[in-house]
Amino acid sequence: MTTFSVVSERPDFPKLEEEVLEYWRKINILKLTLEKTKGRPNYSFYDGPPFATGLPHYGHILAGTVKDVVTRYATQKGYYCERRFGWDCHGLPVEHEIDKQLNITSREDVLNKGIDFYNESCRSIVLRYTQEWKSTVERVGRLIDFDNGYKTMDLNFMQTVWWVFKQLFDQNLVYRAYRVMPYSTACATPLSNFECNLNYKDVNDPSVIITFPLLEDPNIQFLAWTTTPWTLPSNVAIAVHPEKKYLYFKTNHSNDITYVVAESRLEWVLSELKIKEYNIISDCIGAELHNKKVIPLFDYFKNHESSHQFWKILADNYVTDNTGTGIVHMAPAFGEDDYRVCVSNGIIDNHGTNLPCPMDSNGRFTEPVSDLKGIWFKDSDKIIKQELKKKSRLLTDNTCMHSYPFCWRSDTPLQYRAVPSWFINVESLKDKLLINNEKTNWIPNYVKEKRFHNWLQDARDWCVSRNRFWGTPIPIWVSEDYTIIKCIGSIEELKSLASNLKDEEINDIHRHFIDYIEIPDPRGNNYPPLKRIEEVFDCWFESGSMPYASINYPFENQELFNNIFPADFVGEGLDQTRGWFYTLMVLSTALFDQPAFKNIIVNGLVLASDGKKMSKRLKNYPDPLDIVNKYGADSLRLFLINSPVVRAETLRFKEEGVKDVIKDVLLPWYHCYRFFVQEAIRYENTNHNIKFKSNKQVIKNTNNIMDKWIYSEAQSLLKFVKTEMDAYRLYNVTPRLISFLDTLCNWYVRLNRDRMRGIYGMNDTKNSLEILYQVLMLTVKLLSPFIPFTCELLYSNLKNALIDELEEEKPESVHLLLIPEVEEEFIDKKIEEAINQLREIIVMGRNLREKKKVSVKTPLKSINIVHKDKSVLDYLVESKLINYIKEELNILQVITDNNSEFEKITKLVATPNFKVLGSRLGKSMKDVTNYIKNEMNNEIIQQFLKDGIIKIHGYELNLDEIIIQTVVDNNSVIDMNNEIIYEGSSQFVIGLDFTSDIEFENMAYSRELANKIQKIRKEKNMDPDANVTIYLQLISNKNESKKFHTVMTSYNDYLQKIIRKPIKEISDSELLNSIKDRLLFECEIEVGMDDKVNVIVIKN
Repeated sequence: MTTFSVVSERPDFPKLEEEVLEYWRKINILKLTLEKTKGRPNYSFYDGPPFATGLPHYGHILAGTVKDVVTRYATQKGYYCERRFGWDCHGLPVEHEIDKQLNITSREDVLNKGIDFYNESCRSIVLRYTQEWKSTVERVGRLIDFDNGYKTMDLNFMQTVWWVFKQLFDQNLVYRAYRVMPYSTACATPLSNFECNLNYKDVNDPSVIITFPLLEDPNIQFLAWTTTPWTLPSNVAIAVHPEKKYLYFKTNHSNDITYVVAESRLEWVLSELKIKEYNIISDCIGAELHNKKVIPLFDYFKNHESSHQFWKILADNYVTDNTGTGIVHMAPAFGEDDYRVCVSNGIIDNHGTNLPCPMDSNGRFTEPVSDLKGIWFKDSDKIIKQELKKKSRLLTDNTCMHSYPFCWRSDTPLQYRAVPSWFINVESLKDKLLINNEKTNWIPNYVKEKRFHNWLQDARDWCVSRNRFWGTPIPIWVSEDYTIIKCIGSIEELKSLASNLKDEEINDIHRHFIDYIEIPDPRGNNYPPLKRIEEVFDCWFESGSMPYASINYPFENQELFNNIFPADFVGEGLDQTRGWFYTLMVLSTALFDQPAFKNIIVNGLVLASDGKKMSKRLKNYPDPLDIVNKYGADSLRLFLINSPVVRAETLRFKEEGVKDVIKDVLLPWYHCYRFFVQEAIRYENTNHNIKFKSNKQVIKNTNNIMDKWIYSEAQSLLKFVKTEMDAYRLYNVTPRLISFLDTLCNWYVRLNRDRMRGIYGMNDTKNSLEILYQVLMLTVKLLSPFIPFTCELLYSNLKNALIDELEEEKPESVHLLLIPEVEEEFIDKKIEEAINQLREIIVMGRNLREKKKVSVKTPLKSINIVHKDKSVLDYLVESKLINYIKEELNILQVITDNNSEFEKITKLVATPNFKVLGSRLGKSMKDVTNYIKNEMNNEIIQQFLKDGIIKIHGYELNLDEIIIQTVVDNNSVIDMNNEIIYEGSSQFVIGLDFTSDIEFENMAYSRELANKIQKIRKEKNMDPDANVTIYLQLISNKNESKKFHTVMTSYNDYLQKIIRKPIKEISDSELLNSIKDRLLFECEIEVGMDDKVNVIVIKN
């Protein structure tokens, strides 16, 4: 029995992955991993909780793959790494689903059905898709603990959220205020500023100019511009800039009416009015208009308690003159600056008690705006414009395209609306936040330095309250007038203070279980008891509390928390810089004055192939599981992880990209592994008493330069991967791994396959196979975090050769192996450089053949290799690397020359680095480019290379700004043999001699013959080790060519070396009949332009 199992020629990767998955389930790979690594240093990782109300998409798979790679690598490095999945159970996504399901359209609908019924309905769907999530996440190879995951709706989690809030409250970081906030009418709740930024859209909105006549002289009319007509019924003032100049002007059609606009906006206003002729009457500074009264647009608020203060002109610096008319209409209920300016001018009070806000919680008009009662705010624009037109107050009615925020959950337009809310005073933490941000390592770094830094720099106080039902209730009990505010930090504290709880236990702290609980007013029995406020937490506050709440800290696990905080690593998408990353940082800074994490990888967004957002409605992307079932999870993982998306850039998802991973990466590597197993089995079968086994000492025993090279490259790779993975730069690791696989499969194995097949003796075969085994095992270890299925598959067979190793060195799974130490002593940069030069020569030679359209099967007379440094050429000869050049390029003779020839047949060429120079040179780019391309000759370039700087048209340019290349000088080689074609690089110039003669034609014929015989054997699935003789019979010969007979006579040794079977010519029909009884198969082929040959395979 051989050491290795036979490997299938045509792998079905999805099916093989399913088998690996079943094996992992059988051995309980996650439990096994944690058991085997217990006692090692902790590596802490926080998994951001997704909502389970929808199915996982490519964004989840991408982020999950990044996290899986990093945590698997941490285990390889010798850490103990728990990975618990988490679920975000509260908030708008869940409520929105229930609202649709129960046809709920308003807050009153919820109250009518009962908060208990509503919340339990939410609870029933929270984990609707958990099984689908689990199966998908497992299928894509992510190692994560679902069974011990955390849920934000669990009692322990919610209690810790209370504790976190209490700490902030005790630090005086919590306050209640009337603020204009982004507000979702569909969800009937304010949103935080970062939620508002999640869903901006370009929309067409009204663009109208309305008139505000001066009360003392109605013929003077101030022109205000707005894109939100729905706010006009709530107008209480207009605003101008105190320092800007305002013009009074008349038009030919305005009769006695004088219009007033900002001087800088006159041209735009005239274009909107479609008026060319006008007369400026006078002007004034905005401050002179302050407190003048104007006539209201509507009479809805004429009886308002503060109406005597309404409808004034106010002067404030926030007014701009780069859009509109330079005059702003003010509705303090629906604008942040409107609210501020109206409060500061005494039009409304700071508590919002006299705020004109004629809308219900779902954005529908209420009294006193009776004409619009019950109409949703965005549906009212047309009616309002019609009313204004009747009143002759609508001057223009146009539209404009602008960016407007939409609710990230319901996808409906937001309002900016004044609501009483609870805030965290983030602005007071700003300096600490910026300092803590500097303590973290972000990949890519620019997200930290620019996007996140700027967001922290401009941080505003965080609205953490939501006027909703399904969430963690904010633990604040208040008196009716809010003069007494009590914050609760635990269930025990609530039980100790409650007056109406009796001996009841608290097993759930959702609203319908605790809203009835009262706390005595500390001022005495003469005051009503304190009651809980209605609001619940923003679900981002819950996810930001995850480092503490997921382990029920501080109520237990205090020692564990001290060991795992801050987290070694977190990772999510770019959108979380204003979401989870932000809330983690704010809360950890407020609680411990530390960042919540040390390292972070930020991935970009995965878009559809057309560059648009992936949409279920548009069906513009393939289902992730369909891709996995078609190509396998490893190909999807590698496609995602080896793309710009791991640099926080966008990725257009293309199915062909996943398919290409199989074709270009997995299949070549698999066939390299299959080739090794096939040759190892042959080695064992040939040497009956020898078993193939791992030999780590082989590198010390081999003298073959190719063995030393690939081992050196492998150790260099190991060193690079460890350095880059330790720095979390995955985007550098995967390209290098893939490049190495190409080096291994298409260079080392290709150039050494004859050694492994036994052509050069058993000792050479043994060494080359043992080296290949060691390198394959190393690639399996290095790639296992990235493509875990394929690596497990290969390891399961390759580990059979680990005969002499200790049990811990050959565990049940590749994912239990430690990453090896770098063997620095076997890294030989000279050999690596030499083989890279060899590869460069071979690639150039192939390119030349392609240009001449001469197949590699056609032998060529010679190759002339020229290099500046003679020692480089000498090494190629001394190390016998030139033999590989002969073999790969099918060349009879290799000629080397020195640097004098190099200088003769090459020249230096300069080209501008447009990417660097474009922004710097501007209009001068054309002149500078012309000089660089046409005036910089060899002499000037040589001087430039020496000085490192050159002055062109007044600009000093350096070596980064001008690209210098070495190319073949066609003028120098034009007089040489026309059949010698040259190709050059910065190091080498090669010349291939394409002169043809009869010897080379015969050689080409023999190569074609051998190739076609091999193809037949493959098509017939012939066992490579079958004991057979191959007979060749010439059937027809059009031009009576003697090539067939010449080749069978003079090139028979070559044929037998390639095919590795006896090759005989047969022409005697009687002899042919005598061997027919041992016939395995026969097949007719065409060779060259003239011959038809019958291939007869006979069993010996």
